[in-house]
Amino acid sequence: MSLHANHRVTRRVRTARTSAHALALAMTAAFAALAAVPVHAGVTGSIALTSDYLFRGVSQTDQDPALQGGIEYAHDSGFYAGAWGSNVSWLSDTVVVGDDISNSLELDAYLGYRGKAGEIVSYDVGVLTYYYPGDYPSGFNSPNTTEIYLGGSVAPSEAVSLGLKYSYAVTDLFGYADSDGSSYLDANLNWTFQPGWTLNLHGGKQWIEHNEDFEYTDWKLGVTKSFENGFSVAAAYSGTDAEKALYTNAHGHFLADDAFTLTLTKAF
Repeated sequence: MSLHANHRVTRRVRTARTSAHALALAMTAAFAALAAVPVHAGVTGSIALTSDYLFRGVSQTDQDPALQGGIEYAHDSGFYAGAWGSNVSWLSDTVVVGDDISNSLELDAYLGYRGKAGEIVSYDVGVLTYYYPGDYPSGFNSPNTTEIYLGGSVAPSEAVSLGLKYSYAVTDLFGYADSDGSSYLDANLNWTFQPGWTLNLHGGKQWIEHNEDFEYTDWKLGVTKSFENGFSVAAAYSGTDAEKALYTNAHGHFLADDAFTLTLTKAF
């Protein structure tokens, strides 16, 4: 799942870094002290059709629909692994005429650990890789990205949950040159105000190392209707404060503009 990378930035020569940073050690130390509570084991998955694939408030499909699917295995120890995919067009849509880029797919793989600290507090720690298979011109900075993440949530009741998640890029971020160390903070509030009906509130902040002009905040207000057969329908209105000139693609479309989306999901 990628955010839009400006062509002028992705064409720079990548500057590699090898620092692991203290964050990974801090995460390991913090959660080694927490006792894991077993979670339900098994394989789950989903398939979804959305009117526009928005990632961190930015369209990945030039404001066109996307077909998406994922599968996850969760062990009763708390460890889990999964994969997810979607059609995308943000790479091919942002280049100038003459560049040879053939990418239309995003494939994600992740591995993590979930547990509980007390009755109402849950935590989640893991690593996620975003992969964009395709052909790229010589010198094009790779969009492939790996992030480690740390999340926590509080559920004071069965109807309300509040979550906070911090993601940290250990590689360059989605093609931005010299951007390892970038991060994203994600806050979410979900309220089931009627059986089957959930209000979804989201706010996020994207920081991009050595590319500060591209940093932005994003938000979303939505509602989800869940059905007993595993289907759900979500409607949402999203927006950002991203700089229009930096997030407008070669077709003249502002990918970080306010947007209304509809998503149909089938869980299994």
